[in-house]
Amino acid sequence: MTLAVRYTAARTLDTAPASSVEPGPGEVVLAPAYVGICGTDLHIFHGDMDARVATPAVLGHEMSGRIVGIGPEVEGWQVGDAVTVMPLRWDGTCPACRAGHRHVCQHLDFIGIDSPGAMQQRWTVPASTLIRLPESLPLDRAALVEPTAVAVHDVGRAQVTEGEKVVVVGGGPVGVLIALVAQATGAEVRLVELSAHRRSLAEGLGLATWDPAADDIDALVGAWTADAGADVAFEVSGAAGGVDTAVEVLGVRGRLCLVAIHPRPREVNLHRFFWRELTLVGARLYDRSDFEKAVALVADGTIPADRLISKVVPLTQAPAAFEALESGGDVMKILLDCTDGTDHSDDAQGTAV
Repeated sequence: MTLAVRYTAARTLDTAPASSVEPGPGEVVLAPAYVGICGTDLHIFHGDMDARVATPAVLGHEMSGRIVGIGPEVEGWQVGDAVTVMPLRWDGTCPACRAGHRHVCQHLDFIGIDSPGAMQQRWTVPASTLIRLPESLPLDRAALVEPTAVAVHDVGRAQVTEGEKVVVVGGGPVGVLIALVAQATGAEVRLVELSAHRRSLAEGLGLATWDPAADDIDALVGAWTADAGADVAFEVSGAAGGVDTAVEVLGVRGRLCLVAIHPRPREVNLHRFFWRELTLVGARLYDRSDFEKAVALVADGTIPADRLISKVVPLTQAPAAFEALESGGDVMKILLDCTDGTDHSDDAQGTAV
């Protein structure tokens, strides 16, 4: 019997025993090592996705680990291989799949949302979802490959090119990763973020930041671009004010890439889109090539994953970790250590992680 973190109702998680699922044809069993808590997990925790998520649900899709069991008809993998998972299953028959866009399949199974995720000590998944990790890459850092793949996909969708001026609105983990990937592409980047802690962290990674509460963003953009406006803006904040900022900073024929999940409708200045001939681009998830590039970026240090990890806590402290992310403060990315099966629940009472 192993442990799993389960979402049972809005703002309610528990850690419960879970039975391992024997691998069927084409499946493998993983021992997750580290699992990151991401913004989608928080949306589920808030109850925003209850219409989609069947409870009790095992969450988690940002992970690293090793293969511990192999089912029939699996080739090219061995017990002990270090892997991450591209947590998508598609039907292969819908119009999106037939057009080559399987990651936005009309019947997509996002593993960790629509089916059991990685916040458990044994996890059975299709071998087709595996992404190989180099043995030289520490598994804690490798847990950031999935959000880095998101950033790679976003930068690709926005068609960022060398020399362009890019504004990223929202300096959480994905926003910082987008800024780093765009900068590695050769773009000039500015990150807009309210949190002083997150701005400081981003500046330590070589990113220039602006504070929307204290800085005149319009004036700064004008000075930076000689009044031309930015070429690309990424909306990663999920806030109404962030949408406004992302639209306002763009110059003529600028591209706005929408990354954040907005569970409720937002007002958008459509006149600005008309007047400046702006383009709105949606960016969702990733494909295998995005993952492979993300592995390379994390492995070679272009993405300094270790500096984005705020804390690593035992799996049993997942409920407290979600609350810590909820409260904000000096937290960027929290990883759950799935290799620690010790019951720390008594120690976690009233403890901020």
